[in-house]
Amino acid sequence: LNGLYSLYSTVITQYKIPAADVFTVISSGVRMQAEKENKSNWINNLIDSFRLKINDVNRVVEIIDVLGEARLSHLGIVPEDRRFNTFLIDIGSGNSKGGYFPYGNTKDFKLFQLNWGTKSVANETEKRCADEDKTLANYQRQLFKVLLTAENTDIVFAVNASGAYQVSDNIAFSGGIAWSVATLIHPELLDKSVVTVTYDEVYKFSELLYKNYYALSADALVSNVKDQNINKKVLEKEISRVHSVFDQRALMAGTGLLLKIMRQFVSVYEGKQFYLVKNGQVGWISAYVGQNTSNKQN
Repeated sequence: LNGLYSLYSTVITQYKIPAADVFTVISSGVRMQAEKENKSNWINNLIDSFRLKINDVNRVVEIIDVLGEARLSHLGIVPEDRRFNTFLIDIGSGNSKGGYFPYGNTKDFKLFQLNWGTKSVANETEKRCADEDKTLANYQRQLFKVLLTAENTDIVFAVNASGAYQVSDNIAFSGGIAWSVATLIHPELLDKSVVTVTYDEVYKFSELLYKNYYALSADALVSNVKDQNINKKVLEKEISRVHSVFDQRALMAGTGLLLKIMRQFVSVYEGKQFYLVKNGQVGWISAYVGQNTSNKQN
């Protein structure tokens, strides 16, 4: 409550934005976690308390669902000229979600859901590591087993059920791991919000994570960048930020999951274009604001 109130107050007082132009919305991730723990009433209590704290009993605080957030993410991230041939997948911490527009309009959205994310893969791998063997080698072995199980029981089914293979030429990934992998594979593309990659590139990157992690350090990557136009201090800061968010094992888990999903779209008969979106976390929010601003004007 204090955090939400602080953000709202900053927007109103420091940035002088009228209250009518400030949107308050609760993400599907919060909603799903609350439902999982049987604490949905906590969200309602938060909303009621927030309204009282800002002295606005009519303040709209929408609780968005998974379908709504996935649809908005697509609208906020994917360029309009690629709207109807792109399959967007957001790899989160506990799960992954996304989808595409199958019928050439932005009303009908095909939802993709997968109960695996970077953190859930890492957690399951840690559980499998025996107390007496916490080595990286054992982590790698257990990670392979976790990802193989996830692929055979969930990933293949989820991708096939989506029907995306036949209609989507472009496969875009967002989420923290997409930002991390894009930053570490192509540090020279610091200013690019979307980075094109191949399956082989990501596979070689995953091997480097395990076998030569130092090669992905800020010092090593910055020293390899030859473009004099790149601000190396800014680049070093961004690479260091990646390593502060994800340690080696988390990067291995998230990259492994990314590869397993990408693999479903790799074929000798037809090549899909893969994209990693760095700023995907603001995608659905910007689309939400844009959509509601348009509704207000209409």
